[in-house]
Amino acid sequence: MSTSDFVDIEFNGRSVTARKGETVASALIGAGFRVLRTSENGANRGIFCGMGVCQDCLVEIDGKSNLRACMTKIDGPISVRRQQSGRRTARYTLARPAIAVQDVQVEIPEILVIGAGPAGLSAAMAARRSGAGVKVLDERSNAGGQFYKQVTVSGPDFPPADQQHRDGATLFEKCVDLDVQFEFETTVWGGFENREFIASNRAGTVRYNPQRVIIATGAYERAHVVPGWTLPGVMTTGAAQTLWRSSRRLAGQRVVVAGNGPLNLQLATELTDGGAEVVALVEAARPNRLGAVVDVGRMFLSSREFLIQGIGFIRRLKAAGVNLLNDHVVAGIEATSSGLRVKLTGSNQRTSLQTLEFDTDVVCLGYGFEPSNELARAVGCEQDYDPVRQELKLRLDDVGGTTVQSVYAVGDCAGMGGAMVALSQGEIAGYAAGQSLGYPLSNDHRSRLGMARRTMARQRRFQRALWRIYEYPRVNLEHAKPETAFCRCEEVSVGSVLSALDNGCVSTGEVKRRTRLGMGRCQGRYCVPVLQHIMANRAGTTVDSNSGFAPRVPVKPVAIEDLLRSMSNE
Repeated sequence: MSTSDFVDIEFNGRSVTARKGETVASALIGAGFRVLRTSENGANRGIFCGMGVCQDCLVEIDGKSNLRACMTKIDGPISVRRQQSGRRTARYTLARPAIAVQDVQVEIPEILVIGAGPAGLSAAMAARRSGAGVKVLDERSNAGGQFYKQVTVSGPDFPPADQQHRDGATLFEKCVDLDVQFEFETTVWGGFENREFIASNRAGTVRYNPQRVIIATGAYERAHVVPGWTLPGVMTTGAAQTLWRSSRRLAGQRVVVAGNGPLNLQLATELTDGGAEVVALVEAARPNRLGAVVDVGRMFLSSREFLIQGIGFIRRLKAAGVNLLNDHVVAGIEATSSGLRVKLTGSNQRTSLQTLEFDTDVVCLGYGFEPSNELARAVGCEQDYDPVRQELKLRLDDVGGTTVQSVYAVGDCAGMGGAMVALSQGEIAGYAAGQSLGYPLSNDHRSRLGMARRTMARQRRFQRALWRIYEYPRVNLEHAKPETAFCRCEEVSVGSVLSALDNGCVSTGEVKRRTRLGMGRCQGRYCVPVLQHIMANRAGTTVDSNSGFAPRVPVKPVAIEDLLRSMSNE
């Protein structure tokens, strides 16, 4: 790398050499700093989700507080401070003057796509091919989402982009060639009736009132509530993968990867190839399940390239001497003088399996995903419970249309299906949205639609077989203790929540009012899904669309200056 690829930043008075294009979180972790803020109760916190959802990596940058280290890119010298709850910060001057709400800029695109991951990019490309004008909004600084996350740093010392990177870059380039309009670093924080959305970016606040909207907001990783899950150095599988795939930073030199599903297998392989010592890859599902051979055969017939890729991951990990464990889950994590110690126990509390402990620098948790469906719910889209994936999914028609007219939802925000299914869903919804505006389907469009439908059916068969192999009941509070943090943001303990339930709380709203669970910055994204399942299990029912909190605006934290409105015209 040349000297122009580096930039000197400051963290708590110490100099840190960062790479241009990486995030603040990436630079600090690369320099060995894991503690990024202290909570109201004085607990140390660090990066957890790595995608701007949990809000645990908040720092002060050049005197401005509450900035997410995982979402803030470095393009020049900055001064960063660890954010301390209750510490008085420098006086902040509003970057923009207050304006009347009627003076907020309004854009009326034909089709608005929210999210630039696989589903969003595919939908945008198809809608534009149909002839419609398309604008895409995304909170990140570049396209690709979690699956196609791009390398944001450059230099000869880094591994080159792989096929997954290249596929994402190609998809984005096709959209650009078709004149799809993109607005990055744009947070959509409000959704209202009549397809009205409100967002904030560096220029200010913008209202969007599209003729059609395609929501493609993806998913985030499910909470694994055990002692120590809030410690610095404990992060999601996706966070560690973002550090590596985007910034070529290892989350730690010694890493334990644990959870349920194939993403953990991919991460462990990538970290091993990158030079980390993967102490153990811990899978919750049991091996040699009856019928697995049949499912492997179905996977081979449906998508042999992904099956071969997965087998290759396992071979590389075995060759590297990685400890591959099945039928175990993380039961607790504690801080040590040299890092972290993770305790494993048998899945489903099987006492026949040995309890294991490993010392490590980082623990990556990947126990499944929750759909990011807040915007869809805010505009009134209805949901149904999926007992197989143990999640609420949006109710869709065969082209991705929701129960709200002219609102489509595609990809994992509508229900977990994986990136390949999301690509097909996006294409189908994109053409449908264009056709609903009066743009006719050409023979080429019909051919592409037919291919998308066949591909989606094939990939869904693959996914069904895959998740039968990885079948494992979701973990709720089986390994938590009364003092374990249930709500990360408000630091509400498991004991407090169970006490509220024992004392008559019969809804998540009542628990919220009694304990403050879900009232923090992440707005219940991690704690509420767990609480919903606990309450359903207690009642002998299943989760439904009324089990959680009602959607509220803003659906994501937003700066006060973006909410300020002059009252002079009222």
